[in-house]
Amino acid sequence: MIQTKEQQIVDDAITSRHSMRAFLQTPVDRADIERMLEVAARAPSGSNTQPWKVYVLTGAIKKRLSDEILKAYQDKDRFASLTEEYKYYPDQWDSPYIERRRKVGLDLYKLLGLGRDDKAGMHAQHGRNYTFFDAPVGLIFTMDRTMNTGSWLDFGCFLQNFMVAARGRGLDTCAQAAFNRMNPIIREVTGIPQSEMVICGMALGFADHSKIENSLISEREPVSGFAKFLE
Repeated sequence: MIQTKEQQIVDDAITSRHSMRAFLQTPVDRADIERMLEVAARAPSGSNTQPWKVYVLTGAIKKRLSDEILKAYQDKDRFASLTEEYKYYPDQWDSPYIERRRKVGLDLYKLLGLGRDDKAGMHAQHGRNYTFFDAPVGLIFTMDRTMNTGSWLDFGCFLQNFMVAARGRGLDTCAQAAFNRMNPIIREVTGIPQSEMVICGMALGFADHSKIENSLISEREPVSGFAKFLE
C-alpha cells in the first residue's frame, strides 16, 4: 500500500511520540500551547460534554509545585499518607500485562545503569517525575468528579490529541500518572478545587536527545496479537 503525503505526516506524528524523560530548557511559546490545546479540544466526547480541564504551569509556580512534592516524596511517612484519587493500575497483575510492565521498567533502568538492587537509584529516577523531567512546561489535567466512566474515554482522546499536536511542532511530552497520588499538594499550590479530580500530569518541551533515557522506545504488540477481523 502506497501512503499519501498526508497519511505519512499523520502517521509520523503518532508513531514518533514516545515518553521523554529529559528535556532542554528551551522555552515553549504560549501561543503554541494555546493552539495545541485548541486542536486537542476537537477530541470526541459523549454529547459534546468536553470534560477536560487543564492547568499550564511554568516558571515560579512550576518550581514551587515540584519542590513541595519532592519534600513529600522524600518523607516516607508523608508519602505513605498520600493516596491516589483513582486506581490507575489493577489490584492483581495478570499476564501479559505484568511482563510488559516489568520489561519497560527494567529496560529504562538498564539504560540508566541501575541494577535490580539499586533501590536508591530507582527512587531518585521516579522522583524526576515530580520535576516534570526538567521540562519548561508542566501540565495538570483534571475533570469534574460528577463525570462518569465514559468521560474517561473522552479524556484519553483529548490527551492523545494534545501529544500528537505537540509532535507536529517538534515538541515532546511525557504523560505522568505519578501526579495523581500527589493531588493534595497540587491543590495547595495551584488552588485546584476539590470538586475536580486530578487525572495526570504531563511534561512538555523539547527533548534532550543527548540523554540516554530518551532512547527508550517501548515495544508494541503486533496487530495480529490484539485484533480479530471477522467476516
